[in-house]
Amino acid sequence: MTGLKQYTEQLFPLLKSLKHYDRTTFRGDLIAGLTVGIMLIPQGMAYALIAGLPPEYGLYAALVPLVIYAFMGTSRHLAVGPVALVALLIASAVSPLADSPDEYIALSILLALMVGAIQILFGILKMGFLVNLLSHPVLSGFVSAAAIVIGLSQLHHLLGVDSVSGGLHEILYGISVQVGQVDLWTLALGIAGIGLIVYFKKKLPAIPGPVLAVVAGIILIYFSGLDRAGVAIVGDLSAGIPSFSVPVIDWDTLLTLFPMALAIALVAYMEAIAVAKAIQQKSKAYQIDPNQELVALGAANIGGAFFQSFPTTGSFSRTAVNYSSGGQTGVSSIFSALTVAITLLFLTPVFYYLPTAILAAIIMVSVFGLIEFDEIKRLWKLGHYDRYMLLATFAGTLFIGIKEGILLGVTLSVIMLLYRSARPNHVVLGRIPGTSIYRNINRYDTEQQPDILIFRFDAPLHFANAEYFKDQIQDLLLANPEATCLILDLNGVNEIDSTGLDQLVEVIESLESNGVSVQLAEAKATVRDLIKSGTERDKKWEFYMTIEDAVIATTNKKELSNEEYSIHTDN
Repeated sequence: MTGLKQYTEQLFPLLKSLKHYDRTTFRGDLIAGLTVGIMLIPQGMAYALIAGLPPEYGLYAALVPLVIYAFMGTSRHLAVGPVALVALLIASAVSPLADSPDEYIALSILLALMVGAIQILFGILKMGFLVNLLSHPVLSGFVSAAAIVIGLSQLHHLLGVDSVSGGLHEILYGISVQVGQVDLWTLALGIAGIGLIVYFKKKLPAIPGPVLAVVAGIILIYFSGLDRAGVAIVGDLSAGIPSFSVPVIDWDTLLTLFPMALAIALVAYMEAIAVAKAIQQKSKAYQIDPNQELVALGAANIGGAFFQSFPTTGSFSRTAVNYSSGGQTGVSSIFSALTVAITLLFLTPVFYYLPTAILAAIIMVSVFGLIEFDEIKRLWKLGHYDRYMLLATFAGTLFIGIKEGILLGVTLSVIMLLYRSARPNHVVLGRIPGTSIYRNINRYDTEQQPDILIFRFDAPLHFANAEYFKDQIQDLLLANPEATCLILDLNGVNEIDSTGLDQLVEVIESLESNGVSVQLAEAKATVRDLIKSGTERDKKWEFYMTIEDAVIATTNKKELSNEEYSIHTDN
């Protein structure tokens, strides 16, 4: 029974938090939940527009996923729901496939089911490490470019012209040819909305600027009648809680959507885990379990798919508000979902007069913060090749497309990983005078014995770099023809495969046949065991604990050899 209880609490961490739930915790969760819920309503509607869906679907995505994650997530503050980046990925995945609005909605819901299934599978198999296929420079370039695309994709709402899609150049060209059709009232309303949101964000951050902009926009349109003058409004929203329905599953569609579903699953997880860890570092009252987070996010997406939700993940802005407003447990997310549910049941008529220009303003301000100016400056100043990976991903996403940008980023990450693995760091070592410490001769003032070379290889020795390992040693000996001993410092070799072992033995036998002795130093136990078990039994290996031990042994052998030579010649 105790084992079942522990398993239940592991699967539903909220149950453990509720053991010590009290009035103070309830009050904090209630205030934070209501605050995030109010903030979520305009954001959800705005992000639904990015995804290409009716505004109410943004509210649907803020119901069931929040409740499921509240019970299963290990973060007590992560605010799950619709986010701008995932919404843009949804539009990129579904737009080329849908022939009608109904099909578009069905495919978006199916995408949530697929994303959830992938995340749960990865969580069960403890494969959270796969998210590392998107390196930070690549992700930074992708997110920054996607933020620009998202912002510009809403420009037509701000100007009151026809929508334009595509890359940066296509959007700018499409907007430029419609300059003469700009609706000045819509533009003025959008600029005023941006100004209002930015003002409260900087001067009075405790007051939700987007909510005030929504209220002001609704009141203005209601009393002024600007909607009759051409200002676009949200109009009728479907009232009521979304009903249970099974997503339409088609095998061909699954195969077509799978690449983007995989990309969304990884990007959504990376965004959520980064936010969750950042807030956990501030709170320090609990621990984040990455694999359980995958399961929780996957369950939230699957559960949401049966209630007409599109893919969701953790939101940085709402999570920060949840934490700063006093949220203590996942119960705050339940209160947020209840706030949205009440809105869907009773308040949808209120949003009839909401100008789409205000929703565009909310999106533009929120995504501007996603552009990582500081990271771009840091990488450029660092001078590392990571900056070119960031630049390539940024340009690919901005000018070619979202899917292509992600694919390019993942491809670059894998290529650079393979390149670094196949061409690892290696150095020649020398002794720091007066010590038994050996360091890189190009970085430190060292002393060397001309007939002894010390070579360190800083990577696992495997099939991808075994030939490179041999080439570097050959080049080193060609440059130092007087060397009679090579000491291999294997401290950086954490692992060795059969190809690497064969190459190591071949190098040693080749050198020894040419009169160069080879000593192995600082090899880890697992590597020593593999070398011993993977070679002939009668082969005797000498391993030295330190480089200094190998140098002393080599020197002693040389002196002994000289003595034997002297005795032989004297006779």
